[in-house]
Amino acid sequence: MTEPLSSSTTEPLTRAPDVRELETKVKDLYRQVATAPDGAFHFELGRPLAERLGYPAAVLDGIPAEAVESFAGVGHALDLAALQPGERVLDLGSGSGTDVFCAALAVGRAGRVIGVDFTPAQLDKARRLAHDGGFDRVEFREGRIEELPVADTEVDCVISNGVINLSPDKQRVFTEAARVLRPGGRLAVADLVTERPLGDAITAQADLWASCIAGAAQEDTYRHMIETAGLRVERTRPNPYDFLSERARNASARYGVKSISLLAVKPRTPGGVS
Repeated sequence: MTEPLSSSTTEPLTRAPDVRELETKVKDLYRQVATAPDGAFHFELGRPLAERLGYPAAVLDGIPAEAVESFAGVGHALDLAALQPGERVLDLGSGSGTDVFCAALAVGRAGRVIGVDFTPAQLDKARRLAHDGGFDRVEFREGRIEELPVADTEVDCVISNGVINLSPDKQRVFTEAARVLRPGGRLAVADLVTERPLGDAITAQADLWASCIAGAAQEDTYRHMIETAGLRVERTRPNPYDFLSERARNASARYGVKSISLLAVKPRTPGGVS
C-alpha cells in the first residue's frame, strides 16, 4: 500500500493537504512498513491479515516471508484477476512485493510481473527478495502510478491493493491503467472507498491520507472514474477489513470508509465489447 502523488488533479476534492507534505508522510510511513513491520500503525500488517482477506495459505507459503510480513493490503483481488500462465502483469504500488510474487506464481516462468512503487525502502526490499528467491521474471520499477513507466498495451492485467486511494489524481491513475492494458485486458484492484463525502477536517490531514483514509473516493465516483477511463466495471464485492487505531476507526465509521475488490475490463475495440 505504497504510492504516488501528483500536483495536478482532475478529481474534485474538497481540501487536500500540501502534495509535498503528503508525499513525505507516505514515504516515511511505508519506509517503516518495509523496515519495521512490527511497529504500531493505523492498519494491520502481515500474514494473518493476508489470510483473513482471502490469500490462500499455500500461495503465501510459496513467496518470500519477508514480503508477507510487510503486506499492508486492504483486500484480495487476485482471484478476480484470474491470471493465466504466460501473462504480463503490472502491480500499482507494489510495496515489498506480496502481490507481485503471488502473481509471479500464477503466470509462471513464461509470464512477467512488473511492480511500480516510489518508496525507496520498499523497492530495495522487494528487489532483494526477488533476487534471493530466484524470481527472475519479476521486475520492480521506481515510478508513480499517475505516470507509469510502462509502454502502451504492454500488459494483460493491472492489479493494485490499497494504493489508488493515496493518489490525489485518481482519474489519471485509471487513465494510465487503461493505456498500458492490451485490448481485452483486466484491471483487478482492492481499495478503500466511502459511502459519504469526506469532510474538510479529514481530507486536509496528511497523516490520514497516508493511512489510506482521507484520500478515499466515494464508491460511485470511483466507479465512474474507471468507466471514464474507458474500462467496463464487471464486478465489485466487499472485503472484511478494519482499521486498528481509534482515530482511524472513528473516521471510517463516520464516513462509511470500506474496502472493496473490483474487476474491470478494457474493451477489445473502442466502445465495443471485450
